[in-house]
Amino acid sequence: MFKKRQIGQTKLHVTELGFGAATLGNLYRAMPEEEAQLSIEKALELGLNQFDTAPYYGFGLSERRVGDALRRVDADDYVLSTKVGRILTPCAKAEDKYGFCSPMPFEPEYDYSYDGVMRSFEHSIQRLGLSKIDILYMHDIGRMTHGDEHDRLFKIAMEGGYKAMDELRSQGLVSAIGLGVNEYEVCEQAMDHGYFDCFLLAGRYTLLEQKALDTFLPRCLKENSSIILGGPYNSGILATGVRREGVIPHYNYEPASDDIIQLVSKIEDICQEFNISLAAAALQFPLAHPAVVSTIPGLSSASRVESTVAQFNEVIPAEFWQRLQQANILHIEAPIPLSNES
Repeated sequence: MFKKRQIGQTKLHVTELGFGAATLGNLYRAMPEEEAQLSIEKALELGLNQFDTAPYYGFGLSERRVGDALRRVDADDYVLSTKVGRILTPCAKAEDKYGFCSPMPFEPEYDYSYDGVMRSFEHSIQRLGLSKIDILYMHDIGRMTHGDEHDRLFKIAMEGGYKAMDELRSQGLVSAIGLGVNEYEVCEQAMDHGYFDCFLLAGRYTLLEQKALDTFLPRCLKENSSIILGGPYNSGILATGVRREGVIPHYNYEPASDDIIQLVSKIEDICQEFNISLAAAALQFPLAHPAVVSTIPGLSSASRVESTVAQFNEVIPAEFWQRLQQANILHIEAPIPLSNES
């Protein structure tokens, strides 16, 4: 069974490994319904209790599938998160877009207003068909996503959307609120406007990136805000490596640069030296930091769940992490995992 860690100051406790359900929205490929259900069933069977979805994932498809699977189990057996910040509006027909091969005839539109957040929450409850949402994240706010529109949208989000989320938390309709984003800078910016129990941060504290150590992670510890680390593979490159024939390594949602490829190649050399898998190292590293309570990779099948659990439990000696620090791959102040050797 997995260890559980507490989310902020809440009563929620999540397993150190969670289930990212973007794939259940037919991300990059169509997934049969049975395969989607079996993947969640396998996760529950192996002890995972944390499931993350969003309206954007397949334009409602992921939420529907997650709800269908979790409806069959006791509500105390899982911690469910979904997101606000987009409203799904009906369109004439379903189209493959934004990477999702979804049959759902909806178009996502950004809406970080008070009313937009409340509508999104109500719509998610209906799509999920569940009596509760444990964690509610504001999705994809930040300059990386919105560019020059960030300042305008951020103001709306903090004055309107945050107020709505805070009310939902105060009324007990959700147990925790946070941001679900790809950049830690906007999390720090949001912390100046209110209290967030947690942040689902994708890809910004990994074997390849540790800048969040400078200011963000220490602030999370000080303010008792937890980090759920999404995207531990940095868009795939820390799962596939850079040596598979015919595989184009991706980093940060696009083909990796030569510098990143060279860095990952160095990490693979050290992994080979210690006879451990790159994916196992990527999964286990973030959890050494006390602000990080869980890591959530995308899981696309029952077999992928099994292999990810095996990698999460792979024995990695302390000397491996020390070797990465000596090679200047890990920040010298980055906490390193304790050896999980028996």
